[in-house]
Amino acid sequence: MSRGVCAARLQRLALAAIAAATAACSPELNWREFQPEGSGLVVRFPCRPARQSRPVALAGHRVQMDMLACSAGGSSFAIVYADLPDLAAVAPALTELQARAAANIAAAPVPATPLQVPGMTPNAQAARLILDGRLPDGKDVREEALFFSKGLRIYQASVIGHAPSAEAIGTFVSGLKLPA
Repeated sequence: MSRGVCAARLQRLALAAIAAATAACSPELNWREFQPEGSGLVVRFPCRPARQSRPVALAGHRVQMDMLACSAGGSSFAIVYADLPDLAAVAPALTELQARAAANIAAAPVPATPLQVPGMTPNAQAARLILDGRLPDGKDVREEALFFSKGLRIYQASVIGHAPSAEAIGTFVSGLKLPA
């Protein structure tokens, strides 16, 4: 099986898990701060995230990708991260993650907004995207996704749902911190 197929399959599985969890979520948001082991990131989730990990192909390298995700209030919240073997792969990997995020929900390409997360390594490919698309079951979905890095580690933070609340997105995004 090709690396691209594995990565696409991981992302489809993640979307399916997010979609399934969204259907059975509680409307109450109970924000808690987490520092996922091995992530180097502090993040606020409105629910207890589940963790998955898989090898994937990204920017021409085979990497271990970890994901933490949970659903609450009609939306799903996720952090994905992976370590790359060299700095030259960081920008292409961020670009590839952005393209995959749009493709996973059949969203049309949109202009990215530059992004700054406290503690991140400056990178021209760090971006925030707002994507409108469809889940594999045909339901309309909106995804707000952030792509950034610190050193050799890349991150994607996403909120996805039919109509994610601006307040929930703001709380999730403002809770992202990388130690200096």
